[in-house]
This record gives sequence, C-alpha cells and structure tokens, in this order.
Amino acid sequence: MRTCVIFNPVARGNKARHFRRWLDGVSTQCTLKPTAGPSDARRLATQAVTENFELIVAAGGDGTVNEVLNGIGDAPDGLTRSRLGVLPLGTVNVFAKELKIPPQIPDAWEILQRGREMKIDLPCVEFSANGKTERRFFIQLAGAGLDARAIELVSWQLKKKAGPLAYVVAGFQALSERQPKISVRANGQEWSGELVLIGNGKLYGGRFKVFPAADYCNGLLDACIFPRVNLWTLLRCAPGFLLRKKLPERVVHRLRAEKFDLTSETPAAFELDGEWVGNLPATFSVERQKLRVVIP
Repeated sequence: MRTCVIFNPVARGNKARHFRRWLDGVSTQCTLKPTAGPSDARRLATQAVTENFELIVAAGGDGTVNEVLNGIGDAPDGLTRSRLGVLPLGTVNVFAKELKIPPQIPDAWEILQRGREMKIDLPCVEFSANGKTERRFFIQLAGAGLDARAIELVSWQLKKKAGPLAYVVAGFQALSERQPKISVRANGQEWSGELVLIGNGKLYGGRFKVFPAADYCNGLLDACIFPRVNLWTLLRCAPGFLLRKKLPERVVHRLRAEKFDLTSETPAAFELDGEWVGNLPATFSVERQKLRVVIP
C-alpha cells in the first residue's frame, strides 16, 4: 500500500523531536511530505491523492487531521481513492482517542501498516467568507459560541508551554464577554443557546463524552445546546464533567439530525476540530460512511 506521511518539520516539543528521529527509521516504507507553512497540509494531501497514494497519514493534532481530510476531499474522487491515517502528535488528539489509536508513534504506525479499513460518516459545513460560499469538512466535532471564541483567543505561546491549560485560560477570558444568542434549526424544530456543540463522535476536548450516543456510522450528527453559559453553568457541570467525563443532562438540550442551520443576530464564531474557522451563519450536514479511515 503506497503511503505518504504529512507532517510539520518545525513542530516543537519532545514528542515532535522523537517523531523526527523515528522518521529516519521508516523513510524507506513511505514518502515523507513536510509542510512549508500554515494550511500547507491541505495542499500536500490533494497532491498525494493525484500521485495515487492509497494511504495518506496526518502526523499531528486534530487541526492537521482536518487539513489533510480537506485536502483529500479537494481532489477529484479523493475520498474513494485514498484512505486517511493518523499519527497522534498534537496537544489533545481527540479523533485518535476516539478511534483508540495508541499515543506511541511506533504502535500507531503498526496499526497503519496492518491497514484495517472502516468507513465513517463525513460531516461538512457551508458558510460565507469574503462574499463567497465555502464548504469545509470536519471529522470529529464543531462548535459555535463560547468554545470557538476561546479557540480564537488562545495564546499559542501558552499552548506550547502549558498544553490544554491554554484553552482553560482562553475559556475564562471568553466567558467574561457577552455571549451571543445562537439559533439552531433542525427537524422542523428551533432551539437557542449560547454554546452549541455538534459531534460526529462521542468525545470532546480529550476523553469527555459530551455526545454519549453519537455513532460514526449512523448518518446523523448529535448537537448539544447550552441555553446559558456563565460561571453558574460551569459550576453545575464541573463535578460530573471532571469525575465522570460526562455532562449533567439537566444543563443541556440534545438534538440529532442530518442537518443543522445555525444563525446569530450578533457575531458568533464557530470552529471545526479545534480550529477557528469563521462566523455564523453556517449549515452543518453529514454524508453517510463517506470517509475511509484506518483503525486498530
């Protein structure tokens, strides 16, 4: 199976340094494609499809996985021609955790070499940017409101030093601002909230099961709507969230649908797979079992 690995050659941290040394040992088994800058992984993934690579591996975090996914999707018939693989090198690696891909790179590589394939649902979002309609895929989750604003505010220097703690700091900063009211339309119903999370898988932010009933293969997305987001909401959520890795159901509304329309009368940011993308309005939908991924 022809394999290429897309990675950031200037990534910092011990894991990245070990990964670069490890690459020397597998360079004969694959083609290495280092990125040259932000968003370059998307271009390289499209190129890899046109070069007939059967397995395209995203070596990085959830943001890198998202870029590689969209690059595969950009190529003609890319989603049928190539599989997506993951080597988890990021801060959180939610998608890799969901698939139970081990964090040790040699072990993850062994899984990729065995090549067991699974077809999973592929969500996408349509929105306007600079007067044009854009379409982006995501693989694990999307969020609008507080979490997207927190991602927008994250100090990348702090993220390199403190890891996930940087998101906590940015979250409290975002919490101090006035929260936009977001309208959610699906299945002929309409709800509103200050934070809307949309899941393809069960996990959010690591090992937290925010979408406990989600299924990668059911052709549906799960939405978790927080009517209010303030310090009191956090205090109500904290015990269950931290101890049981779950949300208390009394603080959220849950919806399941093939499509969600999100709007807001005031600026409201949204994110995909932990990366800030733009502002609402946006339409989130899903195609059933469209993406080929390699799993344990």
